[in-house]
Amino acid sequence: MCEAHAFLLKDGIEEKILENVDLVEFNDNEVRLENIFGEQKTVKARFKLYSNTERKIVFEPVQ
Repeated sequence: MCEAHAFLLKDGIEEKILENVDLVEFNDNEVRLENIFGEQKTVKARFKLYSNTERKIVFEPVQ
């Protein structure tokens, strides 16, 4: 499988928040993530980076 893992960038360090992400939904300053197992996570963040070769999506927290 080629699903990406989601990370939150805090103080220059990428913290993994969800593996095998299948869905990313944006709503104002919130991002809802859902993985292939139905696990969900919502974070107050904005999009920073997507790398297909590294299989990762990086977000930055917002206040």
